[in-house]
Formats: sequence, C-alpha cells, structure tokens
Amino acid sequence: MTDKPLAEQDLGTLVTDWIDWAEAARRLGVTVGKVRTMIRDHELAAAVPPGVRGQRIPADLIVDGLPVKGLPGLLTVLHDGGYDDRECIAWLFLDADLPGRPIDALRENRGSEVKRRAQAMAF
Repeated sequence: MTDKPLAEQDLGTLVTDWIDWAEAARRLGVTVGKVRTMIRDHELAAAVPPGVRGQRIPADLIVDGLPVKGLPGLLTVLHDGGYDDRECIAWLFLDADLPGRPIDALRENRGSEVKRRAQAMAF
C-alpha cells in the first residue's frame, strides 16, 4: 500500500474500467433507481473518476449479474469506520499484500481476510 491517504489516491490510475449507472443497471438486471438505492445502502460504491462528469461504478464490483460476494458487508464495515465511497474504492483497488488487491480477493472468493483488514481499519 502507499502512505498517501485514501482520499488523495488517483482513482483513474487504480480503476481502469468504470461503468455508468445505466450500464450497472443493465448488468444487474435492475432499474437505475435500484442502482441508486444499492449505492445508498452500500451494496455498491460509486465515485467521480478524473476527467468524467458524474458518478461511475468500478466494473469489477459486479460479477455475473450481482455485486461481488462480500462487497456489501465490506462496504458497510468501511462506511461505519468513517470512510466514504471514494475512499472505499481506493482501498479496494490498492495492493494490500493479501496477495494482491482486496477487490481481487473478493472476486476470487477470498473475502475473509479482506473483511478482517477492513474491520481493523475501522477502529
């Protein structure tokens, strides 16, 4: 990881594939209104990438028509610890020596260690 605070991380470098809310709705098989609710309820996270107008969702947060397994609980833990969506996305996409990035661990069904680290951060 880096010594730079999560809020100052360059999301454009960390996340290479962003989708708008309409594309997220299509991939999830729901309405855009439901995507908005999912973001509000911390089932998904959204931020404004550099050089883009409006919030986007990292494409890697959706797999096979659903949010990545373990993501909603992880986002809730991070939000309870005072992190906003932008910081959550930065943390998910930084190399955390798990091995690799937390998002990769979640996508590979290795979320237990990711959640433990998030709980430790929240304190």
